[in-house]
Order: sequence, then structure tokens, then C-alpha cells
Amino acid sequence: MLDAAPRVLRSAVDEHVRLATGELAGCRVGLLHGQLRPGDKAKVMADFRAGALDVLVATTVVEVGVDVANATVVVIEDADRFGIAQLHQLRGRVGRGRSASVCYLLAPASEDTPAARRLRALEATTDGFELAEVDLELRGEGTVLGTRQQGRNDLRLASIARDRDLVEQARTLAEAALDSDPGLEHHPLFAEEMRLFVGEEQAAYLFRS
Repeated sequence: MLDAAPRVLRSAVDEHVRLATGELAGCRVGLLHGQLRPGDKAKVMADFRAGALDVLVATTVVEVGVDVANATVVVIEDADRFGIAQLHQLRGRVGRGRSASVCYLLAPASEDTPAARRLRALEATTDGFELAEVDLELRGEGTVLGTRQQGRNDLRLASIARDRDLVEQARTLAEAALDSDPGLEHHPLFAEEMRLFVGEEQAAYLFRS
């Protein structure tokens, strides 16, 4: 996981040339990226699926929808630049057949960085639900009544991850109160909390939703 050498970011095209003429010379190396024409993409995938290619150099265009049973090794370069969900999807391109498969995550991430913690989570489990929990913990929950999707949440006391059951109960009670008393005329403390908690921008987002 650790590498003191300067990072060199290469395009898929450049990496294809480097591998096909270097370490993988003599292998049948294909190339797949989003700028290829649909027909060319289909031809590359058909060749890979049929075993006419030994190695496929690809961008994240292979993240979903690629099911090749005989693919057994995936190497993800600069893995620290991807999120947990995307890495999990990319890893899922192998291991779809009966053969044992392996995923290599290459990254120069220091041990105390969020990127390193993401990679350790990927090493520790293949359970998508566990990884989603880790992702939520690392990125933060974002706002409940807004568009910000990461960082500290806007709840004063509760945590969506830690207090899920309590948050669900509170939501049920709030919905029941609003159904019976839309104007909150009989729930003055609830109404006051709402005025203190929800600003104009958040209120606009809430009612638009």
C-alpha cells in the first residue's frame, strides 16, 4: 500500500502501450475506455470474454455490467483516488466464475489518511453493507435537510449511523404529528424546535422535496 516513489498518472491509452511493449510483451493486451465507439467497445469485450485477449487495460467504464467468468485478477492503479463503493464495484469484475480470484489495490496512501482507511476496509471485507457503513463513517453523513452529501451532519445530538433506530422512531412520530396537525397548532414545542432548527434555505429544500 505504501510507495515512496513519485506518482505517475497515466491514461489508459498510455498504460496500454507501456504494458503491451514492456512487462506484458508477448501477451494479448486489449484496451477499453469511454471514448471508443460502441462497436469497438463491444468487439473488445467479446474478444476478452472469448479468451482472445489475455489482459484488458480499462478505465472505470468496466465498473458495472461486465460479467466475464474467466477473469480472475484485477489490478486497480491509484486505488486511493476512488471511493469505497466504486472500488467494490471494480473488484466485483473478477470472481464471477468458479476459479479463485484476487484484487490488487495499488496506492501510495500513507497509513493515517482516509484513503488508507478505505483500502483497509476493502481488504477486510467483501460485504457491501459493511463497506457502506464504513463509507458513511469516513465521509460523514452530510445534511439531512440540504444537498451537502458528506461531512458532519446537521443533527444536534443524533447520528444517523449510530442512532438509526432512534431516528426512525422520531421520523414515525413526526409524520404522525404532521398528519393529524399539519400546522402544528397543537404541538407548539415541536413548531418552535422546527423554527429554530430549520433555516429558510433548508425549509425551501424540505418543501421542494
